[in-house]
Amino acid sequence: MLARTADALFWTARYMERADYLARLLETAMRAASLPASYGGSSTEWESAVASAGAAEEFYARYGDATEETVRDWLAFSPDYPSSIRNCLTTARTNARAVRTALTPEMWDAVSDTAVELSRFPARGMDSEELIRFLEWVKGVVRAFDGAARRTMLRNDVYWFVRLGGAIERADNTARILDVKYHILLPEHERVGGSLDYFQWSTILREVSANTAYRWVYRQSVKPWLVADLLILNRQMPRSLASCYEVIARQTDLLAEAYGRRGPSQKQARSILARLTGARIEDIFQSGLHEFITGFLDDNVQLGGSIADQYLT
Repeated sequence: MLARTADALFWTARYMERADYLARLLETAMRAASLPASYGGSSTEWESAVASAGAAEEFYARYGDATEETVRDWLAFSPDYPSSIRNCLTTARTNARAVRTALTPEMWDAVSDTAVELSRFPARGMDSEELIRFLEWVKGVVRAFDGAARRTMLRNDVYWFVRLGGAIERADNTARILDVKYHILLPEHERVGGSLDYFQWSTILREVSANTAYRWVYRQSVKPWLVADLLILNRQMPRSLASCYEVIARQTDLLAEAYGRRGPSQKQARSILARLTGARIEDIFQSGLHEFITGFLDDNVQLGGSIADQYLT
């Protein structure tokens, strides 16, 4: 496969996954912002959305304050933020069009009409109900793309690069959600285990569609270390770091077998998976969840660079 083809496939999946993630962030921020102040709500939900998106520096340089209006504008529609939902879907479509013959018709159909549909949603002036419809549409587009890939593609290098891009992006997103909640979101005057803390950990579960999974696995009320265990170490949870790295390690191994050569990406993927497999959530919390996640994010970025060097350039 040509490197530019692999690159387009890899980044199509990454941008689709990123659009879904940002839609979930905004939906969660809106839900948190709707809490009455007497419940313990604060203004941190919009700051946390910006932080979770990894866009704080650019955002504050432009807007100064994180309000509902500015965060919605920046994360959903801004043409100046490369990873806004609008730009993610537009870039994904551009990449998909470049490799259209490598995609199945069902996959192309999932992304081909996004430009037309996006134009039907006004960038400004949406009320909450309209924004929710937009975010649900975004998540539906991504589900259709991902489902089409799983149900219609041959299991060859085209599929492996799509899966690889999606898993790398999903792992990054899950790690950022956890880090922002633990390190940023809870105000200093709120106690850990209080009503706001409980609500925010529950919100994380909703954000990654894991409420039902949590109840099935733990059969307990929401506890921070159990939420972290589910989203970091539990391989049954599709968005967990361990599950993402099972996918990543498998896809990189399949590429190595198909191309007859192993390289840094295979070694790094297996090393990260081994660390996740051998970890215990008690040890992670004791040594520092923020430090663990920061290290993981650095490793994930480094692996993305290795994949690019080995296959995409």
